[in-house]
Amino acid sequence: MQRFSNKTILITGASSGIGLAGAKRLIAEGAHVIITGRTASRLNAAAAELGANATAILDDAADGNTLTRLLPVVERSGKLDGLWLNAAYAVGAPLEATDKTTIEQMLQVNVVAPMLQMGALSPYLRDGASVVVTSSSAVYEGQPQVALYAASKAAILAAARSWAAELAPRGIRVNSLVPGPITSNLRSVLPDALRAQFEENLAEIVLLKRVGDASEAAAVALFLLSDDASYVTGSAYTVDGGLLMQ
Repeated sequence: MQRFSNKTILITGASSGIGLAGAKRLIAEGAHVIITGRTASRLNAAAAELGANATAILDDAADGNTLTRLLPVVERSGKLDGLWLNAAYAVGAPLEATDKTTIEQMLQVNVVAPMLQMGALSPYLRDGASVVVTSSSAVYEGQPQVALYAASKAAILAAARSWAAELAPRGIRVNSLVPGPITSNLRSVLPDALRAQFEENLAEIVLLKRVGDASEAAAVALFLLSDDASYVTGSAYTVDGGLLMQ
């Protein structure tokens, strides 16, 4: 399929995980992608893997200057056919360890940055474009020690619904991707053995009895970005192997 021929899609947080998997699929279907990442080595490796149809922007959304880096590139590229706000990070901590600095840092990356990006980039979206926002099944799980991360992902999920209403007059669709246990860099801070054990434990409680692959979540994002989802907006698509059914 070539659903994205001659289309330009911007993906934040696409140097690894779901974002990178999506970028690969988009290029395979004819798109030019603009990707961002906050680690130079990982971003350079992703850009090399994606090839000539990708433009990479080194962007650490934590510093509050994301727009100064994104806007000049988008202005040169012209109008966007799709925008996927995917960049985020996750840390867990008990309540007593969740201090003001920790809260502000996570909200800056997971909420403030994508809201600023959406506001500044919306004029560059073509009428009829598509926006995907990555949330998380953590919003619904009620797991201990992830209250801050869950709250940040709930905030962006709620924002996406309002954006869908605001941009509907331009024919722009806004939907959310809600990944569950997907192999990604969100758990890369864990030692290999602990991460493997964590994923094994997750696999035991999901209906499909396995952790998902990043490409499986990316496939749903591409559906939402494509014209195949032309009558879908304001929705949230859960990709969790049945985790929330339990």
